[in-house]
Amino acid sequence: MVIGVGVGMLVWNRPIPRSVVIASAGVALTIPSLAMLAVLIPPFGLGWTPTVIALVLYSLLPIVRNTVVGLREVPPAIMESAKGMGMSPTTVLFQIQLPMAWPIILTGVRVAAQLTIGIAAIAAYVAGPGLGQFIFQGLSSLGSKNALNYALTGTLGVVILALVIDAVFVSITRSTTSRGLRA
Repeated sequence: MVIGVGVGMLVWNRPIPRSVVIASAGVALTIPSLAMLAVLIPPFGLGWTPTVIALVLYSLLPIVRNTVVGLREVPPAIMESAKGMGMSPTTVLFQIQLPMAWPIILTGVRVAAQLTIGIAAIAAYVAGPGLGQFIFQGLSSLGSKNALNYALTGTLGVVILALVIDAVFVSITRSTTSRGLRA
């Protein structure tokens, strides 16, 4: 989230860097997750490192895009009023634009969180952590007596985790968005 929002804040008002960043994040998202993880194994080995790098790369597009859209959608009249009151561009960004763009930015983070949970299950392929280990253990032992139990445990765990994280983000959005923006 820090990387995505930071990059979005750097490029939101610069057309060429904005296009390059969004296109690059879009290309990264189109790479199949198993292929991305396989490419990351030689330089980083197995385990947490390739998993975290892949998940960060996959989560950038929705966060950067929503940050850019949120910042660009702040009405020009409001920004002009803030400048007329003597605010610097940085002050306008942090005190006016970011609070107004916050619901849109959080929506991007929410989408990225759901995407990350789904892809994290595949990270078990590179000995990454997570519920994917149960899924792969069940699939690799098809025909044994507990194979279905392992696969279902991992799958239901991923689904429940996704629902809980989504509910948390809905709650965060409601509690951190000003009433004037919710109406």
